[in-house]
Amino acid sequence: MALPPAELMAALNTALIVVSGTFLALGYLLIRRRQIGWHRRAMLTATTFAGLFLVMYVARYVLYAPRLFAGQGAVRALYLAILVSHTVLAIAVGPLVLVTLRRAVRRDYQRHRRLARVTLPIWLYVAITGWVIYAMLHAF
Repeated sequence: MALPPAELMAALNTALIVVSGTFLALGYLLIRRRQIGWHRRAMLTATTFAGLFLVMYVARYVLYAPRLFAGQGAVRALYLAILVSHTVLAIAVGPLVLVTLRRAVRRDYQRHRRLARVTLPIWLYVAITGWVIYAMLHAF
């Protein structure tokens, strides 16, 4: 049975951010092992999939009405807390990722490393809470 277009796009969006988050975590593990070339590839892959996610998310938002959360009570409060923190940090992480990448490309590794230590946990939080939001939207 085929999913409706809006649901299909939502599932694809989630798949894109899962791939992005997976390569983000892999990139972190690779740099901890000092495998710089593989780290670079993983981080560029994470960034590419995050960018694809953003394009599809905006397209889905423009083309289809957003899905509303149907839960009530404490679970609704939890959902809204996750959603608000996710949204605020998602707005912040975009520029952080771009500046972090620019520093790496320019071989300014000391400043890259310093900013990456801030960017990475925020980016991981945004990716993970994105998965949680999708799961909560589709569970209720």
